[in-house]
Amino acid sequence: MKLLFLGDVMGRAGRAAVAARLPGLRADLGLDFVVVNGENATSGAGLSAAHAKALLDAGADCLTLGDHAFDQKDMMGFIESEPRILRPLNFAKTAPGKGARVFTAPGGRKVLVAQVLGQVFMKRPFDDPFSAVDQVLRAHTLGAAVQAAIVDVHCEATSEKMGMGHWCDGRASLVVGTHTHVPTGDAMILKGGTAYLTDAGMCGDYDSVIGMEKLEPMRRFVTGMAKERFTPANGEATLSGVYVETDDATGKAKTVRMIRIGGRLQGAGV
Repeated sequence: MKLLFLGDVMGRAGRAAVAARLPGLRADLGLDFVVVNGENATSGAGLSAAHAKALLDAGADCLTLGDHAFDQKDMMGFIESEPRILRPLNFAKTAPGKGARVFTAPGGRKVLVAQVLGQVFMKRPFDDPFSAVDQVLRAHTLGAAVQAAIVDVHCEATSEKMGMGHWCDGRASLVVGTHTHVPTGDAMILKGGTAYLTDAGMCGDYDSVIGMEKLEPMRRFVTGMAKERFTPANGEATLSGVYVETDDATGKAKTVRMIRIGGRLQGAGV
């Protein structure tokens, strides 16, 4: 199976990049399943129902969220009616929606997608992500119940993401980090056959401070004082993510490579 995961969509620039480039990528790479992290797609904070529909119409098969899952209040209701959107498994127990779901790809093949939030350096404590993922993977055996499994690890700390990669090794097709908006250079296949990347980066304007216009973040770094709200940067965006090919019989990865298209970052993967 040919899988694509795109990192955090950041504001209008990120949405435009996905809309412009994802349809062509689906055709050029012959993609079977696409997951897009959309938790910053609406003004850099959360995902609205309208913008979720636009990302799905652009070719995403599943959208994951993160710690900003419900910053846009209409997502509270929309997620209950749209099964292609996932919030983190270990979010509040009363939160609407699901943190994992099995989807059907071409040929009737089954794809599990799950997302968890990290605990290290996050602003609020969340339930243990490792036990949450373990429970889901035990219930959906790779190469048997599902032909592919993708785990989105929405974390601040690279160490926690790496730990999750090894925790899932051999039980998931891909473990990929999101949240920091900076792509890492460590795409690899772990010993057990799981493709891994510490952070997919963002789909957004990199002439910025992690996707935000530079002036206000820099002011806060220098003075320690806030003057204005953060505003997403709206220059040309780079589409950032990871491409994986799997073996249908085992669900394990055969190929993994980073994807970077357009914008200011050096291109990769296509």
